[in-house]
Amino acid sequence: MIQRIQTVFLFLVAVAMILVISFPIWQQVNPSQTQLMTLTAWNLTTLDVASNESVDTSSKIFIAILAIVAAGIAIFSLMQYKNRTKQMFLNMVNSFVMVVNVGLIVWTTHTANALINPAVNGAFVTGFWAIFAGMICNLLANRFIRKDEMLVRSVDRIR
Repeated sequence: MIQRIQTVFLFLVAVAMILVISFPIWQQVNPSQTQLMTLTAWNLTTLDVASNESVDTSSKIFIAILAIVAAGIAIFSLMQYKNRTKQMFLNMVNSFVMVVNVGLIVWTTHTANALINPAVNGAFVTGFWAIFAGMICNLLANRFIRKDEMLVRSVDRIR
């Protein structure tokens, strides 16, 4: 049934992945406060603060692709409400995709931080924390799917 609580959690996973695509993930300022480096799901941009012009931009589209894949898996899993084992498997795959995305983001920010200001770590912002919200919602959805599956099995055993 589509009105179960795990449906809400799976929808929230998709919303969280859309937030990853929409909002910045990481920001860093160099020691002289002249350049601002911002990581989004689409690119890593170095901005000159004084002239407000982009100094350097490098594509990081793999972050956006993984976020879109995670949102797609969550929506597809949401539609698989009649097959709970398939839904749990899809959520497990989705957790793996999100962990890989976090790993790639941390690696990207670490290498970018070494270029601009290695003494101070940058600040993770909304897009980064949205991934963790999505991971928590994914785990909660899996928990409630497992609970439903155990309830159905116990009812079948009684018959």
